[in-house]
Amino acid sequence: MRASLLIPTLNEAASIGHVLRTFRSSAEAANRTLFAADPLDWEILVVDGASTDGTAAVAAAEGARVLTETRRGYGRAYRTGFAAATGEILATLDGDATYPAERVPEFVRYLLDHDLDFLSGDRLTLLNRAAMTTEHRIGNWLLNFTVRIAYHRYLAAVPGRILRDSQSGMWVFRRRVLDRVRLTQDGMPLSEELKLEVLIRGLRFQELPIAYGERWGAPKLSSWRDGRRNLGFLFSKRFALTRESPDRGDPAPNPEAA
Repeated sequence: MRASLLIPTLNEAASIGHVLRTFRSSAEAANRTLFAADPLDWEILVVDGASTDGTAAVAAAEGARVLTETRRGYGRAYRTGFAAATGEILATLDGDATYPAERVPEFVRYLLDHDLDFLSGDRLTLLNRAAMTTEHRIGNWLLNFTVRIAYHRYLAAVPGRILRDSQSGMWVFRRRVLDRVRLTQDGMPLSEELKLEVLIRGLRFQELPIAYGERWGAPKLSSWRDGRRNLGFLFSKRFALTRESPDRGDPAPNPEAA
């Protein structure tokens, strides 16, 4: 089976090599154990936002296929990566070493064994407070609370009827999901948009707790600015749902991906 790992980067030369080596080591080990009967053929795509610190060169030296995306934005990088990926299974990580790259193969095995469409890493259940600032913790709580209230009708099939981490950037999902969802965001709201679309369309979704580490390098997020944008998107998305067809499970036309 073909699988694709996508990582958006921007000036992460200090950490991207470590992330890729950790992932590759775990993928090779998993192909001898978890996937011994049918090893995964991994491609690694790094979507680089025109880094100036040599990130792209480091990633290429580690065997990644590097795509340069000069249009800025977290969501833009992922939409570019989704269009270029060739795997039946897609997995995502950040390039700053905060997510446990070694668990990606385990997530794929879990997705397949439990016949899921989308599996997301939950950073908050096991959160080490040193890995996330107070502002980020407050922002995540507010965004997750908003999702639980505004989108409660779409959480019926989620274990516990709760989306624990709407902002997580570690996902493993089947490529066919992209044919069922509408992705419109080029910025940080893409993360919550993708998860909400999966839930709205009635796809099989689950979260697994993960250990979330301290970021290598300077932070790029602004807690209040990005939090306001994400919160504004949640409300605009919810209001837009009232104008959609009541049959949420039908395939949704996907906007231009590139």
